[in-house]
Amino acid sequence: MELVLKSNNEQSIAKIIALAKKLDVTIEKKNLRIDKEDKAIKERILNFKAASPSSFGDAVDWQKEQREDRNLPFS
Repeated sequence: MELVLKSNNEQSIAKIIALAKKLDVTIEKKNLRIDKEDKAIKERILNFKAASPSSFGDAVDWQKEQREDRNLPFS
């Protein structure tokens, strides 16, 4: 089983680590750093706006055309 705990409180983390050691539980510490560049990329992706309409056309029109009523071979 894997359990992920996140906290900014170093004292709480230290207590949890001490308890885990007493209980003979394996601990893996992963440092998750988010750089300014990573934040900028994330914002750019989340706020993306296309400059022009898609060259593929309207998806709704395509779907209606593809799913129009037709005779089924087993009817």
